Amino acid sequence: MSILVFGSSGQVAQSLLDTQPTDLNPLYADRATCDLAEPGQVADLLAREKPQVIINAAAYTQVDKAEEEPELAHRVNCDAVAEMARYASEEDAQLIHISTDFVFDGRKTAPYQPGDPTGPLGEYGDSKLAGEQAALQSAPESTMIIRTAWVYSEHGSNFVKTMLRLMAERDELGVVNDQRGAPTYARGLAEVIWQIITDSLFQPGIYHWTDQAEISWHEFALAIQEEGGRAGLLDRSIPVNPIPTEAYPTPAARPAYSVLDTSKLANLLGIEPVPWRDNLRLMLSRFAK
Repeated sequence: MSILVFGSSGQVAQSLLDTQPTDLNPLYADRATCDLAEPGQVADLLAREKPQVIINAAAYTQVDKAEEEPELAHRVNCDAVAEMARYASEEDAQLIHISTDFVFDGRKTAPYQPGDPTGPLGEYGDSKLAGEQAALQSAPESTMIIRTAWVYSEHGSNFVKTMLRLMAERDELGVVNDQRGAPTYARGLAEVIWQIITDSLFQPGIYHWTDQAEISWHEFALAIQEEGGRAGLLDRSIPVNPIPTEAYPTPAARPAYSVLDTSKLANLLGIEPVPWRDNLRLMLSRFAK
């Protein structure tokens, strides 16, 4: 089976590499191999490699900077995805595309279903939603979209690693407590993607996957401090104070509630999401090695 993974330097692609089945030999494409911001490079690479499965783990993810660079965000998160989808449709290939909770406006108080109305609050979410729509329009029978949220791992930059650094450097922290969601350990998401491929469970449509949770960023930070100390990554505890969103203004608005209902994908795979704290503990134990 020929597999091409876009976004090789990102958390999800690095986790796909960590969990890759031994009988598979995917090609991992980085920006040097294929710059998604350059029109035509995606189509050229696909024409050369002719993959049967495309995993798009690449994205423009700088939520705040996207407000200043909407055209670049849309080029990477929409136009490049459209090129992948056109190839998938024309070549009878499968496209597994990773999307985000930022396609929603956060006004709900119950977990978002895959079919719920969308309403991005900023350019990043708008560009990701446009990518979903372009893929489903070009290749409705060849596209499987997996929305996720609050992704973290041993790799790259993420909330967990930022908290560990700040907790070691500062004597006190303030963390937002009125935005609720669910963290996602990228390794767990990667294992889900490999199960879809190896067990031939590809089904077109929109799905959600996160760890099992409904917590605030503040609750997440408190757990990072506690579990980080247990893992030997922190040698002290500091006050972590809850603050409202308005006390930490950002150029792009964040959804106040972005818990995703994962039951559709869980039923397809015959598994349940791992409780968020179990995965946090697992990640920190690996990071400490």
